[in-house]
Amino acid sequence: MEPLYQQTHKQVHEIQSRMGRLETADKQSVHIENEIQASIDQIFSRLERLEILSSKEPPNKRQNAKLRVDQLKYDVQHLQTALRNFQHRRHAREQQERQREELLSRTFTTNGTQKKILDIANMLGLSNTVMRLIEKRAFQDKYFMIGGMLLTCVVMFLVVQYLT
Repeated sequence: MEPLYQQTHKQVHEIQSRMGRLETADKQSVHIENEIQASIDQIFSRLERLEILSSKEPPNKRQNAKLRVDQLKYDVQHLQTALRNFQHRRHAREQQERQREELLSRTFTTNGTQKKILDIANMLGLSNTVMRLIEKRAFQDKYFMIGGMLLTCVVMFLVVQYLT
């Protein structure tokens, strides 16, 4: 069990150093990611074998062997998570770059926009008198509403006064 554990432990440290290089590698990052993922898969298969071997250890060494294997498994799971996080960040960065390139490649036409603005301005020019009439009517309607509310309150007050 010990040689397999040492090999696996060494491989975990190699993956950790490759993860550090992965942050700085731009074009080769996918290739390095694939290598790391293959190594992680290989380590998981070794860990299964180590678990079996640790259960066959003598009782006085079994607990220690299981702890060591569990620690390796924990480290590899963290490496797997770190790799997934890196892949997610890389994917998001690539998507942002694609969107930026798409936006930069668009050509914005101003002729159609200017025509629409002129059409709206002409329409508003014709409707200025209508807008003034609406504002005047709204001002008058406000006074009619307030008067109606006061009249309703007075009628309700008189009804309550005389009927009770």
